[in-house]
Amino acid sequence: MDQKLSAYLIQNQRDEITGYHIYHRLAKRIRDPHNAEILRKIAENEMEHYQTLKTYTGRDVKPSWFTILLYTFMGRLLGLTFSLKLMERGEDAAQRNYEKLGQGVSEVQRIIDEEEIHEKELLGMVNEESLNYIGSVVLGLNDALVELTGAMAGFTLAIQKSRTIALMGLITGIAATFSMAASEFLSQRQEGNKEEAAKSSLYTGAAYIGTVVLLVLPYFLIHNPFIALAVMMGIAILIILVFNFYISVARDLPFRKRFLEMAFISLGVAALSFGIGWLVRTFWGLEI
Repeated sequence: MDQKLSAYLIQNQRDEITGYHIYHRLAKRIRDPHNAEILRKIAENEMEHYQTLKTYTGRDVKPSWFTILLYTFMGRLLGLTFSLKLMERGEDAAQRNYEKLGQGVSEVQRIIDEEEIHEKELLGMVNEESLNYIGSVVLGLNDALVELTGAMAGFTLAIQKSRTIALMGLITGIAATFSMAASEFLSQRQEGNKEEAAKSSLYTGAAYIGTVVLLVLPYFLIHNPFIALAVMMGIAILIILVFNFYISVARDLPFRKRFLEMAFISLGVAALSFGIGWLVRTFWGLEI
């Protein structure tokens, strides 16, 4: 066996044993017995692939414990669906690696076919409550980003006192949170979703108030309001980046287009509001 083929086999062997431990651990925390059983079966298949590759390499390969801990942690913090979708992307990479092996491993086609089955099973197996309300989260997050970045930018140039801006932003954000949550509740009720109305409003309100706290925080911590504004805009972009990456993975949606669209709207509204703040301070001579 040549050195290049051996290196591919060992890397795939490590991926298989790592996948076994990840799927096995995730299966333990799933309440749905059907989903847990699917994960256990996939874990066993990963172990079978590992043992098959071992017959060619003749080596015991240790798993990547960092990867195992990372995916287990993400499963608990960010939800099972997100972790499994990232695992699914790893399955795609594994298939490409197996294709590179060519004819060097006689059972490679069987392993590829089983990896494809893993992907199909993963796609349809998980139904997490939080993702069922993703529309409500998007509503709260997007509204908070657009409205509060705009308001804070306007307050910054008009008032130019960090503490006062922070308090005004917090009051505005809390009031808007109740307003958005109530609107979502009434909207769901009018559409006939009486049982889902309360949960939808809670997800909307939680996304809104969480965003408000993160955006207002720099003004409490930084004395210079313009530096606080710059930090706030950086946090807004980071929120948009992380959220859209999460959605793109969990829901198989395009990342780049959604990120740029959301960032452009938030930054555009902030720039417009900053200009309005300048007009207010210049022509009305506002001093606080």
